[in-house]
Amino acid sequence: MDTDNGMGGRTLPETDRQQRLSALAHDYLRIRRFSEQLCTPLVPEDMGLQACADVSPPRWHLAHTTWFFETFLLVPHLPGYRPFNPAFEYLFNSYYNGIGEQYPRPQRHLLSRPTNGEVLRWRQQVDDAMLTLIHSNPALTALIQLGLNHEQQHQELLLTDLKYSLSFNPLSPALSSPLAANEDAAPAMTFQPFTGGKVEQGAAPGDGFSFDNETPCHPVWLAPFQLANRPVSNGEFRAFIDDGGYQRAALWLSDGWAWVQQQGIQRPLYWQADLEHHWTLAGIQPLYPGQTLAHVNYYEADAYARWAGRRLPTEQEWEHAARHSQQHGHFADSGHFQPGLAGAGQLSQMLGDVWEWTASAYLPYPGFRNADGAVGEYNGKFMCNQMVLRGGSCVSSRDHIRATYRNFFYPHHRWQFSGIRLATDYPAQ
Repeated sequence: MDTDNGMGGRTLPETDRQQRLSALAHDYLRIRRFSEQLCTPLVPEDMGLQACADVSPPRWHLAHTTWFFETFLLVPHLPGYRPFNPAFEYLFNSYYNGIGEQYPRPQRHLLSRPTNGEVLRWRQQVDDAMLTLIHSNPALTALIQLGLNHEQQHQELLLTDLKYSLSFNPLSPALSSPLAANEDAAPAMTFQPFTGGKVEQGAAPGDGFSFDNETPCHPVWLAPFQLANRPVSNGEFRAFIDDGGYQRAALWLSDGWAWVQQQGIQRPLYWQADLEHHWTLAGIQPLYPGQTLAHVNYYEADAYARWAGRRLPTEQEWEHAARHSQQHGHFADSGHFQPGLAGAGQLSQMLGDVWEWTASAYLPYPGFRNADGAVGEYNGKFMCNQMVLRGGSCVSSRDHIRATYRNFFYPHHRWQFSGIRLATDYPAQ
């Protein structure tokens, strides 16, 4: 029978409680193993690669996600647990000032120790202890789910960071299978109208897991708008380049034009000079015109939208439309780690394939409050000078992404799988 939970509510029956804990333990092991599975094709020399300060080595990702569970769950909540190595608290703390000092991010490639084997042994110790904690302390379920979603974020980062670091290797190492050859152009781009009005934004209680920056759910007012049925393709962006898009100052925001001039930018990241090939995790591959465009930054996305006579959607418009979308793109689960071909249906690929830039700055929702303690540093302190992206990508796990998910990057960043979906006012001006 049900029993009182001591908080004015009722607990689940014991059989239901145990089933939920068993499901959580199963998800824990599945997600943790996937991190290690992603590293299976790598050689030891790959595990320490860090080509710039914005990316981290694969071994660091494996260690940092383990640090999260040890620091926020095992040390404070599992009696008798002893950290694997006290020095790891400093080495693998990313940005949590409430925990303590951090090893310098630009120097993570210098950590040749701990070895891969030592990190894997640490992961095993933490996993064994976490299984004990999951079954012994149901009150920690929400924090454990945060840790698992944090790990899935780092699985995506592991792949995007590795792609960037390996791109400097002239041997063009391949870690995944290429897409099937397809020279077809993308299907026609159409625009679906939305009447707007009062709508809800954000994750509501009872929706399942969400990060704090997705809350609280609140009303917003939308003017009528139209949203493209699919993201922009390689072939469409090639037309922008051929029309002198990177040479026309009138298309660019001031900061974007300064970036183009200072960096000598002429094409998206990973596109080769012939504009016929690009670097992928399957090595150098043909640039198929119908494939979904990736690796452009906010400045490039905004300039393309101006060139096309459109604009980028706001995150409120994007989320409202995504709640009506059923046709998803590629996720990490497919193993391709590349965006697929542009879809032909209504509102296709709003989840998967590429993160889509929005016109919205990354700011807190009305009523947002940081969580107490160091875990409150997770999202809130980054709500400044960054732009929101939506939808997940080909290196996101399918069960990690939802319509309310908010990603955020600085406008010059483009090593993520970031692309473009166009919007316009309705009726079109």
